[in-house]
Amino acid sequence: MKLLSVIVPCYNEEENIRDFYDELCKNTDFFRQKEIEFEILYVDDGSKDNTVSEVKKLRGEDERVRLISFSRNFGKEAAIYAGLQKCRGDLAVLMDADLQDPPSLLPEMYAYIEQGYDSVATRRVNRKGEPLIRSFFARMFYRLMNKISRTEIVDGARDYRLMTRPVVDAILSLTEYNRFTKGIFGWVGYETKWLEFENVERRKGETKWSFWKLFVYSLEGIVAFSTVPLTMASVIGVLFCVLAFVMIIVTIVRKLLFGDPTSGWPSLVCIIMLVSGVQLFCLGILGQYLSKTYMEVKKRPIYLVREEVD
Repeated sequence: MKLLSVIVPCYNEEENIRDFYDELCKNTDFFRQKEIEFEILYVDDGSKDNTVSEVKKLRGEDERVRLISFSRNFGKEAAIYAGLQKCRGDLAVLMDADLQDPPSLLPEMYAYIEQGYDSVATRRVNRKGEPLIRSFFARMFYRLMNKISRTEIVDGARDYRLMTRPVVDAILSLTEYNRFTKGIFGWVGYETKWLEFENVERRKGETKWSFWKLFVYSLEGIVAFSTVPLTMASVIGVLFCVLAFVMIIVTIVRKLLFGDPTSGWPSLVCIIMLVSGVQLFCLGILGQYLSKTYMEVKKRPIYLVREEVD
């Protein structure tokens, strides 16, 4: 029989642990018909509530439930990596504990695996229930990424993805510290089937992703999968040098032909502030790439485990 590993990153999801388990188990007939055994690997990302206790309760009822608990909050990217690294299945699927990734899609996803696809990914066709400003910036991010990066990142893509073992091993071969999983999925390639579904709101609790966290996460993606910002900084620098040279020539000619002295200190101050701002912006871009390089060079582990229940 094949083994399917259901990987569930969790951070303060005590209200959803059992609900997720119950929803997944509604597909038991499907698993049995396809001769698939499954394990549920909850990855606790340093939760402050009773998430670990709820998982342990389930473990007492069902030995297919496993737990990895981090020593602190390392972020969802680390939780995804840990789940893929610790899972034992011939197939692996990533799912959110808040039930925004419907378990009812699993039979259809597995059908495409049987057809020969290496992975089956999901994307939302709308963002119903999200704040408009957040949806707008999300769409802009995907458009920007697909213009400046050669790695395709599908708009509305979820982490909800069913993968064969070769795909899992390929993802694990990318051991970078600064991880952007949506980009990594696209980078490794393989034959992927995309399934679309209507956005599903959280069953319980509140999202842990604030606008600021999403903004920082988007910067991670841009820096990880594109060097275009560095090129932009170089081009801006060249343009300002050319502009400065032209203005020097204009000033000299104006003085020689018309005897008009250079005047207007307010305009001079504005120009200085503009150029200084551009310089700081370009330094900020360089700093982002340098900081990521610094973190990679230190070779710190992506996560640390406090407790593991097998």
